[in-house]
Amino acid sequence: MNLTHIDENDRPKMVDVSEKIDTTRVATASGIIRVTQEAYNAVITNSAKKGPVLQTAVIAAIQGAKKTSDLIPMCHPLMLTSVKIDLQELPELPGFKLYATAKLVGKTGVEMEALTAVSIGLLTIYDMLKAIDKGMVIGPIQLEEKSGGKSGDFRRV
Repeated sequence: MNLTHIDENDRPKMVDVSEKIDTTRVATASGIIRVTQEAYNAVITNSAKKGPVLQTAVIAAIQGAKKTSDLIPMCHPLMLTSVKIDLQELPELPGFKLYATAKLVGKTGVEMEALTAVSIGLLTIYDMLKAIDKGMVIGPIQLEEKSGGKSGDFRRV
């Protein structure tokens, strides 16, 4: 099997994408955080001591997408054209589901940016609520869909 991030001398390398054609690439990822009813209520009533939890999580998620190549060693720095974050309240858990969609026109995909955005957004919710609930559970975090590039489209069913 040929691993793309290992060179002929078994050393790590960043994949050379210089010969690839620029295409529009879009990826959407999602993740869930389960919290206690007390923590959920603090978010919904905007009474968490650290401030507006969901708004802060959205900003953090966008920042996470933009910083992906600083966090994941083999990711290329990308010129994202769009990062969109959506949050759903899940009172039945209780908890929240965060969706991140990253987009660009370029030579490599944006799956890692979408997944990183979700991870950082959910970790921000955890950070802002940990004084209320240290038992929060994050996951699953998953790719929902992606389009563009040589490997084609993917949609979770």
